[in-house]
Amino acid sequence: MAGRPLIGVSTYLEAGTRWGVWELEAALLPAGYPRLVQRAGGLAALLPPDDPRHATAAVARMDGLVIAGGPDVEPVRYGAAPDPRTGRPARERDAWELALIDAALAAGTPLLGICRGMQLLNVALGGTLVQHVDGHAEVPGVFGHHGVKPVPGTRYAATVPEETAVPTFHHQAVDRLGTGLLPSAHAADGTVEAIELPEDRGWVLGVQWHPEMGEDLRVMRALITAAS
Repeated sequence: MAGRPLIGVSTYLEAGTRWGVWELEAALLPAGYPRLVQRAGGLAALLPPDDPRHATAAVARMDGLVIAGGPDVEPVRYGAAPDPRTGRPARERDAWELALIDAALAAGTPLLGICRGMQLLNVALGGTLVQHVDGHAEVPGVFGHHGVKPVPGTRYAATVPEETAVPTFHHQAVDRLGTGLLPSAHAADGTVEAIELPEDRGWVLGVQWHPEMGEDLRVMRALITAAS
C-alpha cells in the first residue's frame, strides 16, 4: 500500500478527567503510544472501548493493531480467583480488547501487545497469568529498567538480537502460555518478557515492557513494516 499504514491503538475510559473548566469522562491513552507509532512511520488511530460486536469492523479498517498497557486483566478471564493484590476489574476494556485481538488473529492483521496487551494476548489464546511478581514495578508511577534477553531463532530476536535494557512497570506476568505462543525474551529472573506466534500464523508479538517510554523504535518499526 502507498503511504503510512494506519495503526489502531486501544484506549480506555476514565471518569472524572479534568481539563480547563471541564470534568468529564474521557477516552484516554498516554501520548507515548501514538507518538511511538508516528516516530516509527505509521499513522495512529485511537480505538476507545466499544461493543465487542464491532471489533471485526474496526480491525478491518486498520493495517495493524496495538493493544496498550493498563490495568490488570480480570482473573475470571483465565479461570482464576482474584489475588488480594490484583487491581479492580476493567470489564468493558477486557471485553473490547479481547474482541480486537480475536478479530486481528482471524484477519491476519499484524498485532503488537504491550504490557497488559501481551497478557491479554496470552489469555485470548487460553493462557494464564501470575497475579503478582516482585521487582518489576518498584516505585509507583515511575518506570524502572531491567535487561531483556531474546530467545535465539524467534521473530523478536531477529528484530532485536542483543540483550537490552527496557522501560518496565508491571506486577503481573505470563504463567502458562496460550495455544501456539512461543516465549521470545526473558528477564534475568526468568519472567517471560516477550511472546509470539510462529511466522506461519502472521505477525503477532507481545512485549511485557513499555517501548513507548523509550527510544528504541525497532519493535514498532517491525510492526509498521508488517502492516505496510
